[in-house]
Amino acid sequence: MAGKHVSESYTEQVQILSQSTLNGYNRLFGGQLMQWIDVVAAVVARRHSGCNVTTASVDNLRFEGPAYANDTIVLCGYITYTGRTSMEVCVRTYVEELSGLKRLINVAYLVMVALNAEERPTEVPKLVVESEAEKREWEAACERNAIRKTRRKAAQKELKG
Repeated sequence: MAGKHVSESYTEQVQILSQSTLNGYNRLFGGQLMQWIDVVAAVVARRHSGCNVTTASVDNLRFEGPAYANDTIVLCGYITYTGRTSMEVCVRTYVEELSGLKRLINVAYLVMVALNAEERPTEVPKLVVESEAEKREWEAACERNAIRKTRRKAAQKELKG
Protein backbone atom coordinates (compact mmCIF):
# COMPACT_ATOMS: atom_id res chain seq x y z
CA MET A 1 0.00 0.00 0.00
CA ALA A 2 1.51 3.33 -1.08
CA GLY A 3 1.96 6.06 1.49
CA LYS A 4 0.07 9.35 1.34
CA HIS A 5 1.20 12.90 1.98
CA VAL A 6 -0.31 15.14 4.66
CA SER A 7 -1.53 17.52 1.94
CA GLU A 8 -3.62 14.80 0.27
CA SER A 9 -6.15 14.72 3.12
CA TYR A 10 -5.95 18.30 4.43
CA THR A 11 -9.49 19.60 5.03
CA GLU A 12 -11.04 22.97 5.89
CA GLN A 13 -14.57 23.75 7.01
CA VAL A 14 -15.90 27.28 7.39
CA GLN A 15 -18.86 28.40 9.50
CA ILE A 16 -20.42 31.75 10.36
CA LEU A 17 -21.73 31.70 13.91
CA SER A 18 -25.48 32.17 14.21
CA GLN A 19 -27.86 32.05 17.19
CA SER A 20 -28.30 28.28 16.94
CA THR A 21 -24.56 27.74 17.57
CA LEU A 22 -24.26 30.02 20.62
CA ASN A 23 -24.59 29.39 24.33
CA GLY A 24 -26.30 31.61 26.92
CA TYR A 25 -23.32 33.98 26.94
CA ASN A 26 -23.52 34.52 23.15
CA ARG A 27 -20.30 32.57 22.69
CA LEU A 28 -19.75 29.53 20.52
CA PHE A 29 -21.26 26.48 22.25
CA GLY A 30 -18.41 24.05 22.99
CA GLY A 31 -20.51 21.01 22.05
CA GLN A 32 -21.20 22.50 18.63
CA LEU A 33 -17.49 23.04 18.08
CA MET A 34 -16.81 19.45 19.15
CA GLN A 35 -19.29 18.21 16.54
CA TRP A 36 -17.65 20.25 13.79
CA ILE A 37 -14.20 19.03 14.87
CA ASP A 38 -15.37 15.39 14.74
CA VAL A 39 -16.75 15.86 11.21
CA VAL A 40 -13.55 17.53 9.97
CA ALA A 41 -11.43 14.76 11.53
CA ALA A 42 -13.61 12.11 9.89
CA VAL A 43 -13.26 13.73 6.46
CA VAL A 44 -9.47 13.94 6.87
CA ALA A 45 -9.27 10.28 7.93
CA ARG A 46 -11.60 9.12 5.13
CA ARG A 47 -9.52 10.98 2.55
CA HIS A 48 -6.32 9.44 3.89
CA SER A 49 -7.60 5.89 4.29
CA GLY A 50 -10.15 5.65 1.48
CA CYS A 51 -12.45 3.97 4.02
CA ASN A 52 -15.26 4.76 6.37
CA VAL A 53 -13.93 5.64 9.81
CA THR A 54 -14.97 5.83 13.41
CA THR A 55 -13.75 8.09 16.20
CA ALA A 56 -11.75 6.03 18.70
CA SER A 57 -10.82 8.87 21.03
CA VAL A 58 -10.50 12.58 21.46
CA ASP A 59 -7.03 12.74 22.91
CA ASN A 60 -6.84 16.46 23.50
CA LEU A 61 -9.31 19.32 23.16
CA ARG A 62 -7.91 22.64 24.28
CA PHE A 63 -9.95 25.87 24.22
CA GLU A 64 -7.67 28.86 23.64
CA GLY A 65 -10.23 31.63 23.22
CA PRO A 66 -13.87 32.54 22.55
CA ALA A 67 -15.86 33.07 19.38
CA TYR A 68 -18.96 35.25 19.20
CA ALA A 69 -22.09 35.74 17.09
CA ASN A 70 -21.35 36.48 13.43
CA ASP A 71 -17.67 35.40 13.71
CA THR A 72 -16.25 33.37 10.84
CA ILE A 73 -14.89 30.07 12.12
CA VAL A 74 -12.30 28.11 10.12
CA LEU A 75 -11.49 24.51 11.08
CA CYS A 76 -8.31 23.06 9.53
CA GLY A 77 -7.67 19.32 9.81
CA TYR A 78 -4.68 17.20 8.86
CA ILE A 79 -3.13 13.81 9.61
CA THR A 80 -0.24 13.84 12.10
CA TYR A 81 0.35 10.09 12.54
CA THR A 82 -0.70 6.71 11.23
CA GLY A 83 -0.59 3.34 12.91
CA ARG A 84 -1.70 0.06 11.37
CA THR A 85 -5.45 0.84 11.38
CA SER A 86 -5.56 4.17 13.19
CA MET A 87 -4.82 7.77 12.30
CA GLU A 88 -4.24 10.74 14.55
CA VAL A 89 -5.84 13.91 13.20
CA CYS A 90 -5.18 17.43 14.41
CA VAL A 91 -7.97 19.97 13.97
CA ARG A 92 -7.08 23.60 14.60
CA THR A 93 -9.94 26.09 14.86
CA TYR A 94 -9.57 29.79 14.14
CA VAL A 95 -11.70 32.92 14.22
CA GLU A 96 -11.08 34.68 10.93
CA GLU A 97 -11.31 38.46 11.13
CA LEU A 98 -12.79 40.43 8.22
CA SER A 99 -9.19 41.47 7.41
CA GLY A 100 -8.31 37.80 6.89
CA LEU A 101 -6.23 37.59 10.07
CA LYS A 102 -6.80 34.29 11.90
CA ARG A 103 -6.78 33.85 15.69
CA LEU A 104 -6.40 30.31 17.07
CA ILE A 105 -9.22 29.37 19.46
CA ASN A 106 -8.99 25.57 19.69
CA VAL A 107 -6.61 22.67 19.11
CA ALA A 108 -7.89 19.09 19.12
CA TYR A 109 -6.25 15.71 18.50
CA LEU A 110 -8.50 12.78 17.61
CA VAL A 111 -7.76 9.14 16.87
CA MET A 112 -9.76 7.75 13.99
CA VAL A 113 -9.90 4.07 12.94
CA ALA A 114 -10.46 2.92 9.36
CA LEU A 115 -13.21 0.35 8.85
CA ASN A 116 -13.68 -2.27 6.14
CA ALA A 117 -17.01 -3.34 4.62
CA GLU A 118 -17.69 -5.54 7.69
CA GLU A 119 -17.03 -2.53 9.96
CA ARG A 120 -13.82 -4.09 11.29
CA PRO A 121 -10.55 -2.14 11.60
CA THR A 122 -8.53 -2.22 8.39
CA GLU A 123 -5.03 -1.15 7.39
CA VAL A 124 -4.36 2.45 6.40
CA PRO A 125 -1.68 3.94 4.14
CA LYS A 126 1.50 5.07 5.86
CA LEU A 127 1.94 8.81 6.26
CA VAL A 128 4.67 10.46 4.19
CA VAL A 129 6.13 13.31 6.24
CA GLU A 130 8.28 15.81 4.38
CA SER A 131 8.52 19.24 5.98
CA GLU A 132 10.16 20.00 9.32
CA ALA A 133 6.72 20.95 10.73
CA GLU A 134 5.28 17.57 9.63
CA LYS A 135 8.24 15.77 11.23
CA ARG A 136 7.72 17.65 14.52
CA GLU A 137 3.99 16.78 14.43
CA TRP A 138 4.88 13.11 13.77
CA GLU A 139 7.32 13.00 16.71
CA ALA A 140 4.81 14.64 19.08
CA ALA A 141 2.13 12.23 17.85
CA CYS A 142 4.42 9.26 18.59
CA GLU A 143 4.73 10.50 22.17
CA ARG A 144 0.93 10.94 22.48
CA ASN A 145 0.44 7.45 21.03
CA ALA A 146 2.78 5.94 23.64
CA ILE A 147 0.85 7.74 26.41
CA ARG A 148 -2.46 6.45 25.00
CA LYS A 149 -1.12 2.87 25.02
CA THR A 150 -0.01 3.20 28.64
CA ARG A 151 -3.43 4.58 29.64
CA ARG A 152 -5.21 1.82 27.73
CA LYS A 153 -3.19 -0.88 29.50
CA ALA A 154 -3.87 0.71 32.90
CA ALA A 155 -7.60 0.92 32.14
CA GLN A 156 -7.70 -2.72 31.04
CA LYS A 157 -5.89 -3.76 34.21
CA GLU A 158 -8.35 -1.77 36.31
CA LEU A 159 -11.33 -3.40 34.59
CA LYS A 160 -9.95 -6.87 35.34
CA GLY A 161 -9.89 -5.91 39.04
